[in-house]
Amino acid sequence: MTNLLAVAADTRGFLPDDEAAALRATAADAPVGTWLEIGTYCGKSTVHLGGMARDRGARLVTLDHHHGSEENQPGWEWHDPSLVDPATGRLDTLPSLRHTLAAAGLEEVVSVVVATTAQAAAWWTTPISLLFLDGNHTEATAQHDYAAFAPHLVAGGVLAVHDVFPDPADGGQAPWHVWQRALAQGGFDEVSTHGSLRVARRTG
Repeated sequence: MTNLLAVAADTRGFLPDDEAAALRATAADAPVGTWLEIGTYCGKSTVHLGGMARDRGARLVTLDHHHGSEENQPGWEWHDPSLVDPATGRLDTLPSLRHTLAAAGLEEVVSVVVATTAQAAAWWTTPISLLFLDGNHTEATAQHDYAAFAPHLVAGGVLAVHDVFPDPADGGQAPWHVWQRALAQGGFDEVSTHGSLRVARRTG
């Protein structure tokens, strides 16, 4: 795990170390099967999940269009100009992800799907044992991602939602609304809170 932690630490992303540790612990307690990560960026959380998938014999799929969310675009707070493809002028995090997976030795463990969540939702049928929602945080997309993929969670499967901030002063509200929806509609038991990471388990 030491090498993976070093790779993750060197990878650009927005996952604090304590939440990364909580994510690994969540994966360690999830059923073995297909795990789906929504929102990859450069692969920081992918390394943490992929390492646990390799150790436990699970399969990790990470889904992202790799052109960044709104806050990653030019003129926004979290824009990184080094990630812009000079040939297209667009943000493109896919090359960084490939380098990350190679450095971590996880290329055979992680399946990379390059698509929008709307595109993938149209054909996704695989049961999911762990669903990590950390994609676009607009209200429409966050709600879509939950509605499209949470129904595929198996009984006992784990739902993890990142960037959940009950107080609007701390961050955007879309993940918080998704979390509230999951608990309100039933079928989930709340498991834990670690910073902005919330975890629940499918009851049936």
